Amino acid sequence: MSPRFGGTSCQDESEEHMARARTVTRYLSPKGTATKLVRSPWGRALGRAGGAVAIIGASLGAPAWPGPAAAAAPLGRSAPGVHGEVHLAIWSVDSDGPDFQAVLSGAIGDYGPAVTVLPDGKVDPEHTSDLELELRHGTLRLYIGGIASKFRAQTADEPTYVATCSDYVDVTANVPVVAGSGTGSYRGVRGNFSLSLTGVEDQTTPPCRPGFVRQILVLMGSGTVSS
Repeated sequence: MSPRFGGTSCQDESEEHMARARTVTRYLSPKGTATKLVRSPWGRALGRAGGAVAIIGASLGAPAWPGPAAAAAPLGRSAPGVHGEVHLAIWSVDSDGPDFQAVLSGAIGDYGPAVTVLPDGKVDPEHTSDLELELRHGTLRLYIGGIASKFRAQTADEPTYVATCSDYVDVTANVPVVAGSGTGSYRGVRGNFSLSLTGVEDQTTPPCRPGFVRQILVLMGSGTVSS
């Protein structure tokens, strides 16, 4: 008898629940907020904290979701077309690492974690290439190498405000969807976004030292996509 129709043993059920728990754990909000001052991939003076990623404050944890694979379009069925204007906000709080959170509205209404990756899919802690959005209904990559390079150039003279040991950096650039990167409901999606990358942080004071005690990075804007 098929396990789906009543033939599942207690052991099978336990193993299945454990497998699901491992899957969900991958998409939980990142770990703690303990500060660790290190050299930043975004610029010379920015540092890295323990990896808390949340909206506006590190105390707001992100919800868990089963990830894009669970909601992707079934094999053999074409994903519905995506056309129109999309607004997005992608952020990281108290972290210079590769992990972010994303919310999109408009022609794409979706959310999920995001991670900076190289073209081959390996995690890119230096933010030099792509940002992969791991949304509920599929995945999509944005090329952020250009805007990240502009951001790093603006951090050369940190701190921005020496008297208060604080920083503000804001740059804009066109950010394209990486061709062929869409999966699930976003298979075949192409387009471009006009985005701003903004960083606000307070450094250790006094005296000013590299690293931060609080920081938020926000990538935000709109664009038009089609599939």
